[in-house]
Amino acid sequence: MQSEQALEANLASINGVVIVAVNEVLNAEALRQRAYAELLRQAAVQAGLLVIDDLPTTDGVQSEAASTAIEALLEQALDVPEPSMEASRRHHAAHQATYTTGERVNVRHILFAVTPGVDLNALRKQAEATLLNVRCHDDQQATDAFANAASTLSNCPSGAEGGQLGWLTPSDCAPEFAKELFGSKEIGVLPRLVHSRFGLHVVEVLGRQPGIEQPFESVQGAVRMALKQQSFVTALRQYLSLLAAQADVVGIDLDAADTPLVQ
Repeated sequence: MQSEQALEANLASINGVVIVAVNEVLNAEALRQRAYAELLRQAAVQAGLLVIDDLPTTDGVQSEAASTAIEALLEQALDVPEPSMEASRRHHAAHQATYTTGERVNVRHILFAVTPGVDLNALRKQAEATLLNVRCHDDQQATDAFANAASTLSNCPSGAEGGQLGWLTPSDCAPEFAKELFGSKEIGVLPRLVHSRFGLHVVEVLGRQPGIEQPFESVQGAVRMALKQQSFVTALRQYLSLLAAQADVVGIDLDAADTPLVQ
């Protein structure tokens, strides 16, 4: 039983422990995150890493002792192997854009924000219609159409400036947003909606400044950490799935999660 809207307290619990306050409104993703945190807290208690009288909360904020115990639990429970040199070199070769420095992109966008209670189907249709509209113009008409749409539709403060975000580097953006912008030669309105943690974006690339590809030897440490993070996420997903399968989960659809606890 799951809803994108509010869930009453007595409908969302892990092994009988209520995880939302009375009359609290949580979207589906926030509810899943809280459920996974409670699964880990209970597992830490069962493993003897956390005292049994550590009290669960309904506001999503765990005690310092619980956070420390969960870290220790994951150290014990997750198998995160060291990446081999061969795997590291393959990853570097396949992700040159990630290890390029100095690349900048001049961007403007129209944001359709995903907020609690929003009708996702209606929001997507509006975003798709806007994308089609701004791609149907040439030259100055296209510039005016994009600016007008940004000023009237965008949920970003940049809408007042025609959607202008200016020159960005990868570190200026959310990772999922940067992935769509960098390491490419695309110029103009992207022919697809860009998804990020903030919502749906209609994006126009106004200009590009190429960066310098870094040799493997100079970024070996970053490559290693990236591969270890991938292994950690995979191991965490498997572990949380196991905990969820063994638990009495009420009012939460944990199967719908994308990447538990990892933003």
